[in-house]
Amino acid sequence: MPQVRVDPITGLKTIIAGERAVRPGGGFDVPPDKPVDIERDPFLPGHEDQTPPEVYSVPDGNGSWKVRAFPNLYPALAAEGGPPSNDANPDLFTSRPALGAHEVIVNAPEPVTSLADLSPEQVAIAVEAWRERMRAHADAACRHLIVNERKEAGASLPHTHAQLYALDFVPAAIAREREHFGAYAVRTMGGNLLADLVQEEVRRRERIVAIDDEAVLMAPYASRVPFHLLLAPRRARPR
Repeated sequence: MPQVRVDPITGLKTIIAGERAVRPGGGFDVPPDKPVDIERDPFLPGHEDQTPPEVYSVPDGNGSWKVRAFPNLYPALAAEGGPPSNDANPDLFTSRPALGAHEVIVNAPEPVTSLADLSPEQVAIAVEAWRERMRAHADAACRHLIVNERKEAGASLPHTHAQLYALDFVPAAIAREREHFGAYAVRTMGGNLLADLVQEEVRRRERIVAIDDEAVLMAPYASRVPFHLLLAPRRARPR
């Protein structure tokens, strides 16, 4: 029977209707990725001249790199901009320059299309590079990192990569989550919403995809899209 579930992180409601997965064309079968074109791939070693100058890299010890970061060639954010535009009706039409930084982080030199195709060691190197680039933009109001693999997720190039947005404002969705964290802490006298959620999901073992000593991969209780997953710290706040 369909359910209306409330996302514990955002408070948003989602209709969960699992029976619809068996409708004609409703399956989640995904065709395989097309292979990376090694002649045209700008993210391969030796093709560095096809991207903006790098701002960070992890050397491999042999003159090349394991992870490489550089400004996005088609950025969604600008480093600087002019004054806000004025409109005759600012209550309806308000805009200002979108300032910040927009970087691409190539997760590995190998021409693969997914993090799942990399060794655990290479994934760990890539994740640490993400953290390093986020630390480099510590003065941003909000730092948002995505791994958008496949065209279905908006990726224009198949070579596995992440994108980092360093914003000069806090998006409303993030502000809403922050409010929920604060309200939960007040109600529970200091509880950590994410830590308590992960702890309870691990206890129930109903939506856990993978788990180890450091992290938990799980399908959210009120997922908004079929392939929505949440990667969260394994360590929970001690009670």
